[in-house]
Amino acid sequence: MDWLNRFPQMDESSLRDLKKVIDESFRAFTRAYGEGLETFFSPLQHFLIWAERFTTQTPWPIIMVLIGLIIWFASRSISILVGCLATLLLIGYFGMWEDTMKTVSMIMVCTALSIVIGIPTGILMARSNRIQSIVNPILDVMQTMPSFVYLIPVVMLLGIGKVPGLIAVVIYAIPPMIRLTNLGIRLVDRDVLEAADAFGSSSWQKLKNVQLPLALPTIMAGINQTIMMALAMVVIASMIGVQGLGQPVLKAISNQYFTLGIFNGLAIVGIAIIFDRVSQAFGARLQKHREIAHG
Repeated sequence: MDWLNRFPQMDESSLRDLKKVIDESFRAFTRAYGEGLETFFSPLQHFLIWAERFTTQTPWPIIMVLIGLIIWFASRSISILVGCLATLLLIGYFGMWEDTMKTVSMIMVCTALSIVIGIPTGILMARSNRIQSIVNPILDVMQTMPSFVYLIPVVMLLGIGKVPGLIAVVIYAIPPMIRLTNLGIRLVDRDVLEAADAFGSSSWQKLKNVQLPLALPTIMAGINQTIMMALAMVVIASMIGVQGLGQPVLKAISNQYFTLGIFNGLAIVGIAIIFDRVSQAFGARLQKHREIAHG
């Protein structure tokens, strides 16, 4: 009756051999293609370095003006503009300006990359049930896999640095972008699509002029969630060399520096609130503009 109390499992030697084969295969792949992957991602590294240098080496009043102009263009709200600038001034006053700018540059690059990859993937999923059935399980794994696990293959392939951290953040943050783009397009009313077909719209015209505008609130929600998840991953990515607000938080955890951790954690919260309010306001304003334009 021993089998009732002990779950049937692979014997230890076979399990050890299986793990060894997988590890050796991945190491062989790393040795064969690691250098090529580094070369492939080098433009991304140059862009990230440029963005970080721009935000950290440009005088802070100029950065504040540029950020203010972006916030005003996106929201057209005095209250959001004043609140965001006051938050940034408070963060800088407590000595976290440089780390904040590094984090902002990382989040902007990650968000742009997630949008460039996520929206076309979501469109393909919305157009094909077969592609959706293939991509959905991958997204399930990406969203449920512990975030620390992403760091292992990325570090083995590319080492420690900005680009591995960027890739890990994008992998962690991109699923909401893909899912909500797919959902938004699929939720467009069939009667509207039939009306577009009746007027002789091509597939591209229907997508550009009907589906994407009507799906815009859902897509903007996906962008918002992608930004929030990217910010959540910044602290974890600091373990592999991503500079910014995550590194002081990691240092505070390692050395039990309560105030250091709280201050930098609140700075991350402040950045998250800024991105959230601005993206929501931009989505609402853009949707209102679309409604007026289309009657």
